Amino acid sequence: MPKPLMNLDDAVFDDVEDNGYYTSRRASLGKHIGARKLGYNLTELPPGKAQCPFHSHHGEEEMFLILDGTGELRFGDQRYPLRRHDIVACPPGGAEVAHQIINTGTDTLRYLALSNREALDACEYPDSNKVAVFADRDGRTVLRKMFRGETTVDYYDREKTD
Repeated sequence: MPKPLMNLDDAVFDDVEDNGYYTSRRASLGKHIGARKLGYNLTELPPGKAQCPFHSHHGEEEMFLILDGTGELRFGDQRYPLRRHDIVACPPGGAEVAHQIINTGTDTLRYLALSNREALDACEYPDSNKVAVFADRDGRTVLRKMFRGETTVDYYDREKTD
């Protein structure tokens, strides 16, 4: 069993993304402290960048604690300024709780992210009309699919009905 604590200064950034606007560094923390039902990570965003597209979760709830820097929270159809020690709640739901953190400042934006880990989750991406479905079993991903929202099909599509 791992030690149940970790100092953020010891975090290793094991998830680095450099995809234009979506550029960030994330350090997975939960697995290092023995978390089972909660996910933890430390995220760093350079100025002018976002960590991920505007989205909502139908299964997982997320919380963010701003540690350093300034930015903006897109939440539903609103925008809110972010600064050190702000706490953000992102409950499960649809477009009304879709969220995205953007670094609008001149320094690196650092925040701690916490979420419950659900075996099944579906995400919506209102800006691009996508839907994602995720399923985990025994700590590993067994299903990860992303679809365009406009390509829905009938329940019996491709099924033999005779």
